[in-house]
Amino acid sequence: MSTVVKRQRKKLEPDPTVRNALLDAASKVVREEGVRGLSVSQVLDRAGLSTRAFYRHFDSKDSLVSAVFLEMARVESRRLKRKMSAAADPSHAVVAWIDGRLDLAFNDRIKSDLRQMSLEAQTQMFASPDLVSDAYSEILKPLVEQLESGLRAGIFPDIDPTADALSIHGAIWASVERQWTTGGCDRDTVRDQVIRFCLRGIGVALPEGR
Repeated sequence: MSTVVKRQRKKLEPDPTVRNALLDAASKVVREEGVRGLSVSQVLDRAGLSTRAFYRHFDSKDSLVSAVFLEMARVESRRLKRKMSAAADPSHAVVAWIDGRLDLAFNDRIKSDLRQMSLEAQTQMFASPDLVSDAYSEILKPLVEQLESGLRAGIFPDIDPTADALSIHGAIWASVERQWTTGGCDRDTVRDQVIRFCLRGIGVALPEGR
């Protein structure tokens, strides 16, 4: 009896350069046409890559979309951490995080780049939350870390860092959406209202020199 040995094509390892090209192409499509307008073939056309290259790096369109949002969130998280780095204590760090997120609506250099992606992410929170859950966790991480630090130090008594971070983000997002809708809000007024509401919610007074 003869034995037929089938040669299997060696599976190529992922290539960071190719992965970044796919992410860049997908990000541009999402900014221009939204998640609904994104297709694998469209991404491959823009990136100049093959279907085989795609499936070396992503299992599906959903995994690509999730990676796009996560990459955006990592960039935003690094920006927020830079703003928080000079904070004297967790209270000031929370204020710095709030200021950073308010940039989405009030900082011209920030808002134009992140607005569409943030709106898409918010839409997916209702339609397909699994696609953006990792991204939201990444953005909230610096805030959660400071809330945990403040809890350990006794600055924020009786808080739940993860739950309270979500509440703080919700208060900020409501103000951001209002500014995007009306365009007539004053940043200082909005900032004071949000900071007062959020800090009172975690049991502290407004930090001096905020």
